[in-house]
Order: sequence, then C-alpha cells, then structure tokens
Amino acid sequence: MQYTKGQIKRVILARFDDGDVLLDELKKLAKKERISAGVLVLIGALREGHVVTGPKRPKIPPKPHWETFKDAWEVVGIGTIFKGQKGPEIHIHGTLGKGKKTLSGCIRKDSKVFLLIEAIIFELKGIKARKNLDPKTGLKLLKFI
Repeated sequence: MQYTKGQIKRVILARFDDGDVLLDELKKLAKKERISAGVLVLIGALREGHVVTGPKRPKIPPKPHWETFKDAWEVVGIGTIFKGQKGPEIHIHGTLGKGKKTLSGCIRKDSKVFLLIEAIIFELKGIKARKNLDPKTGLKLLKFI
C-alpha cells in the first residue's frame, strides 16, 4: 500500500445538462478550474452510454467487459480527478438503474446526460499524484510524486 495525506481545498457544484457528454464536460471543468486532484460524487440520469462491468477474465492485463445502455437510466456515482499525461484523467464508478435492471461499473466513452446530472467536486490540497499508463496492466494508475 502507498498513501499520502491532504486537505479539501475547494468544493465545486456543477450541473450538466441534457445531451452533454459527461466525461468531456468534467474534463473541461477540471482544466478550466485547474483541478489536479479531486473526488467527485454525482446523481442524475444518463441518456445512453458505455460501462465497463469488470474484466472478461481475471487476467493481467485485463480485457474489459463492456455494456451499452440507452433510453435514459438513473445514475449515482463516485469518482476521482487527477492530472494525466494529456490533461485531467476522470475515473467514475457508478450504479445505473432502469426499471428492475441495474448496471454497476466504470462509466466510459461518450455517455450522454439525460435531463441533468448534479456533481459535487471536492478539490484536494497537498496531494501530489498523477495518473500514468502502467505498461504491465495497460491501465492509467495513480502514482504518488
């Protein structure tokens, strides 16, 4: 295990609107506000999108098991924001529901907002960390600097 300590610097409340591509908008906000480390929580709905619901098999490097959804699903999620090699790296895990169906996993690609998503971002102070591509796993892993 590795760890570091810090404090909450700022709290940002954001609303994303119908049709917004959630991850793109979060990256824009992180760039604009110069967030280098943060935690976020969100609630709302996604019109359509893609979720990784685990690896196909428990092997390293993992091959993702993809699920696609459409027709507006409710969502609650938690995630992180860290600097990466090409700008902010957003990592969100969420649970989505529609009727009696549920999906839980990593929200990815061009998942689009339905009506709205409210997000609260807790920017962290004193945390020196980045997300870098790990050649062994093929994942962007948290590295303390």
